[in-house]
Amino acid sequence: MTGELPPIREGLFRIDEGGPVLTGGWSPSAGLPHFPLSPLCPFTGAEDIVALDLPRTGQLWLWTQVTSPPPGYTGDVPYGVGIVELHDPIWHRGPLRVLSRLSPSDPASWTEGDPVRLVIEAVPGPDGEPVATWAFTREDR
Repeated sequence: MTGELPPIREGLFRIDEGGPVLTGGWSPSAGLPHFPLSPLCPFTGAEDIVALDLPRTGQLWLWTQVTSPPPGYTGDVPYGVGIVELHDPIWHRGPLRVLSRLSPSDPASWTEGDPVRLVIEAVPGPDGEPVATWAFTREDR
């Protein structure tokens, strides 16, 4: 599905032989990861950023359901959003928490700590045409 859709924004993710992967950044001087990738460390302003493939799996930390469309959004509501914790051995200061769409969107179907994996979904772009964005779904789906 996503091979033919343009990404919602270039550089946020890519698809390789293992599936989708988010592109974050790592500042060796700060010792902290971030998402999305930026040229400066959002924590210290350091310019030593290295592109980093983020883990494809994590755990759900927080979630809710969006029931009113944000300004300019023409897609279906409700939809789920949540904070996903990603863990990786390169950083040792706790998880990186990433805001993401959730699939399925029903908040009753989610539980804190659910194992999740990265997927790509189609959403309406600014011109109404579909674009690809990232989301997380439960690992068992």
